[in-house]
Amino acid sequence: MSQIPNTPTSKSGKAALHVAILAAQKAGDVLLANFHSDKQAKHKGKGNLVTLIDLLAEKAVMEVLKQEYPNHRILSEETNSTTDTSGYTWIVDPLDGTNNYVYGLPFFCTNVALARDEDILVGVTYAPMTRELFRAEKGKGAYLNDSPIHVSDVSTLEAAMIGFDLGYDDQQAREMLSVAIKLWGKIHCMRLIGSSALGLAYVVAGRISLYYHRFIYPWDIAPGLLLVQEAGGTVTDWQGNPATIHNSQIIASNLKLHSAFTEYTK
Repeated sequence: MSQIPNTPTSKSGKAALHVAILAAQKAGDVLLANFHSDKQAKHKGKGNLVTLIDLLAEKAVMEVLKQEYPNHRILSEETNSTTDTSGYTWIVDPLDGTNNYVYGLPFFCTNVALARDEDILVGVTYAPMTRELFRAEKGKGAYLNDSPIHVSDVSTLEAAMIGFDLGYDDQQAREMLSVAIKLWGKIHCMRLIGSSALGLAYVVAGRISLYYHRFIYPWDIAPGLLLVQEAGGTVTDWQGNPATIHNSQIIASNLKLHSAFTEYTK
């Protein structure tokens, strides 16, 4: 049995998971407070929006992390803090699901994860609209708020709800739609989530049985990689190899559906 790794205690004596939760909730407060305001969104790429609120939410996360772990690196979607004398990296997406947020759809969240090299030690995905906090610490299981959660036990594609998202790359989107077309009629139903972090969290909670994506970044998936594993599932690349934060293509499932699904991705 592998040893459960220790996580570093913060400057004020808090556990790393506690700090991750606090940071995610601070960002969530910013997102909620501004949900009905004018978002003043700007394009940073095709289909990819950024708002002032992204930056305000990121500032809220950064303030917590820099105060509690001043010598840790922070890798965020919006900025990259290179300070690092510890070997630890916080991986942050202050607002995953920006398009949903800008257009008033409630499917968005904040991601905060702590990694040591390639190893994700702590993962938090917080959905402020529903007050749902998906959290995991390596070797200690996955939780939704205070309740343990597990991936679904659906064993056939015919009974499965499958989630996916298209991202911002046209060719990758066509590949994902091609898979959806192949699957159509062979599964229970499909959903476009609009947030890869929530897609992974919904696999963790057993709400959907599989989620796939082909154009993804470390801050989108870092908490989800740990959450899915701790909930009894698996995340691989499209060739079936264990996924890392550097994979841009992922399949997350409850294990039972993985091999059947990959027949459609070849």
